[in-house]
Amino acid sequence: MTRLLSFVWIGALRFLWEGRLQTLFIIGGITIGVAVIVFMSAMLAGLEANFIKRVLTSQPQIQLLPPDQVARPLRDEPGTVADAIVQRPSQRILSIDQWRTIQRRMLAMPEVTVVAPVASGSALAVRGSASRSVTVTGIEPDSYLQIVKLPDYLVAGRLRLSSDDIIIGVELARNLGVGLGDKIVLSAANGPSRVLTITGLVDFGNKPVNQRNTYVALRTAQSLLNMIGGVTTIDLAVRDIYAAEATAQQIQASTGVQADSWIKTNAQFFTAVRAQKNTNTLIRVFVGLSVAFGIAAVLIVSVIQRSRDIGILRAMGATRGQVLRLFLLQGGLLGFLGSMIGATLGASALVYWHSVTRQADGSEIFPLIIEPRLFLATAVLATLTGVLAAMAPALRAAGLDPVEAIRG
Repeated sequence: MTRLLSFVWIGALRFLWEGRLQTLFIIGGITIGVAVIVFMSAMLAGLEANFIKRVLTSQPQIQLLPPDQVARPLRDEPGTVADAIVQRPSQRILSIDQWRTIQRRMLAMPEVTVVAPVASGSALAVRGSASRSVTVTGIEPDSYLQIVKLPDYLVAGRLRLSSDDIIIGVELARNLGVGLGDKIVLSAANGPSRVLTITGLVDFGNKPVNQRNTYVALRTAQSLLNMIGGVTTIDLAVRDIYAAEATAQQIQASTGVQADSWIKTNAQFFTAVRAQKNTNTLIRVFVGLSVAFGIAAVLIVSVIQRSRDIGILRAMGATRGQVLRLFLLQGGLLGFLGSMIGATLGASALVYWHSVTRQADGSEIFPLIIEPRLFLATAVLATLTGVLAAMAPALRAAGLDPVEAIRG
């Protein structure tokens, strides 16, 4: 076994060395291909992680809402319609029926990790002669902050929400001319007014959101919106974010409440993420094919050039299996060496690109994600590609007749 292994290795290395110019060219081609795959894969993974972070840290992964209100046609007698024109009624702020029971059922589901009741509605924020229409979101911080990462967006103050506190967006604070510690009046259409103290300012990186979003304690919102003990939505976080739509449909079927997942409410974004994944897959496939054809072309030329040498080896006692393994080993070595150099080059290019490419405020465009398994997978795939690409020339070499090869 040792002699057999030594013969195959020595023969493969000698053939690669004697054709070192061809060897360098094909290793260079593999290096470039692998570098492109590593660079694109890591960069797209970083962009996807950044997109997911921006979307899922500012909204729930699944949101449960009360069913829409619908109008029914008026009837004078059974089977007789008095008015066939039915207009959609205005949607009042309603509480989810038996929401505490639904909350307990959600907590019992293995797919759900966090459940947060929310009372939300429109109100008017007033400071002196300035007023703005805002969205009041009443929350229980212990659960809600595990879903919507308000601490990540806090730019001033602290996340304190007692019954008389409020957290507002930076644009709303600018429009009202207020800051930390100042008081504003919140007034809802069908509820009482409340004087609240600003304890924190948040910046979501979106001007309309910063102009409208305000956060208060759940009981404060319930009082303002005149829905004591009720909630307008139940926000959920799930274990598998990409299975959120399937989980939402399961919840809607079992509870009867409307369940919207982040995939449904961000359909365009999710389509863009899938398009990126498909593009990355296509790039890998075509780069891999080009590398495979390059290896096969070089080894076929090597077989043609070394037909006499192969015939002599066969005449000296080398078996077809040894010749076959010799050329397969060449393909595997080319793929492995190219993958190691290419992965290093691709990672270095990604680190450099990450350091020089910045947003206008100097922050990173995407997080730097370099996973060890990416290098391992690339090395394995490149080596297998080299072996498979060498299959055709290896079979050709193993099938050569010794006498004809020496004569030719």
